[in-house]
Amino acid sequence: MSKEIKKVVLGYSGGLDTSVILKWLRNTYDCEVVTFTADLGQGDELEEARRKAELVGIKEIYIEDLREEFVRDYVFPMFRANAVYEGVYLLGTSIARPLIAKRLVEIAEETGADAIAHGATGKGNDQVRFELCAYALNPSIKVIAPWREWDLQSRTKLIEYAELNQIPVPKDKRGEAPFSVDANLLHTSSEGKVLEDPGVEAPDYVYQRTVDPVDAPNEPETITIGFEKGDAVSVNGEKLTPAGVLTRLNELGGKHGVGRLDLVENRFVGMKSRGIYETPGGTILLAAHRGIESITLDRGAAHLKDEIMPRYAELIYNGFWFSPEREMLQALIDKSQDYVTGEVTLKLYKGSANVVGRTSPYSLYSEDLVTFEEGTGTYDHHDAEGFIKLNGLRLKTYGARKLRLG
Repeated sequence: MSKEIKKVVLGYSGGLDTSVILKWLRNTYDCEVVTFTADLGQGDELEEARRKAELVGIKEIYIEDLREEFVRDYVFPMFRANAVYEGVYLLGTSIARPLIAKRLVEIAEETGADAIAHGATGKGNDQVRFELCAYALNPSIKVIAPWREWDLQSRTKLIEYAELNQIPVPKDKRGEAPFSVDANLLHTSSEGKVLEDPGVEAPDYVYQRTVDPVDAPNEPETITIGFEKGDAVSVNGEKLTPAGVLTRLNELGGKHGVGRLDLVENRFVGMKSRGIYETPGGTILLAAHRGIESITLDRGAAHLKDEIMPRYAELIYNGFWFSPEREMLQALIDKSQDYVTGEVTLKLYKGSANVVGRTSPYSLYSEDLVTFEEGTGTYDHHDAEGFIKLNGLRLKTYGARKLRLG
């Protein structure tokens, strides 16, 4: 393949792994490298990545603030579906990969590159996500995955390679990190090393985005989130951009210890892994979205959404964001949101985010129908008798057979 590769676009963080990959690509393929660094709200100093790329002679350096696009076009569509993987995981890492892959492919086209490269390992889900998304967007794109090609299978070997190739390695980066971290505006994910034994509680220092619920304020905080067609548009009456909404909810949730998750999940590649996730804003958003849907969605629509949600979530987790089946499900989900507009009030307290009120101009909730007091007569109690008899007919027949056969 090396003779075919003249230019590669590398997903570049500026850390040890991708710095080594950058040099390895040039050494192995004798090619030009373009670096791409995405700001998805991870909080890193991204100009440091630019400085490191410039130091090794990279001419084409892309550093892009994608926070608004990330939340607007990826996070919000996912939350319209109330998507959770294996019942609890809010897919914070999974949903970031399609956007990164999309920009890698687009930059390759803009710069005339032959291939893209990523730093995902051969054991994880991310290699699958990056590559499936890339192939869906450009079927002829070449993908280089160094972790599946090289023999640098330990941190020690990475540091040795860096030193051999004059790649600066700060003193504080030479030791083994106690765990690995992936972060964006939706969540923080921590895995590996001290977290690999699922029977041992995660150390307190692993948590970075939320306070321990025990240490959270002793008084609950009440907040209000406004929705328009399924998307959050305001917090406490203040209109905000998509990224602004999630940023604000992260601040509120982190303060109250909301959104911690210790999960052993089933990776797409076949193994189980343990991760510590912090999704404060997303946890609040999910509760609020289900709250506004509870009064604006018809029962049949709501139950259908709940039936397809696990399949939708699995598609995202496995890397099929750009698949036809995900797009088909998205069209159905988006249609369901036509009247999901209104406000939801929640109470944040010691790790919990509970809905305590919801209003909408399109509410299907009727106090007249549900009141225990005398209503206006739109519901006739006698109608329930025939309803029960018809629904009980098959059960009576089934029960009679059981009695007859003993």
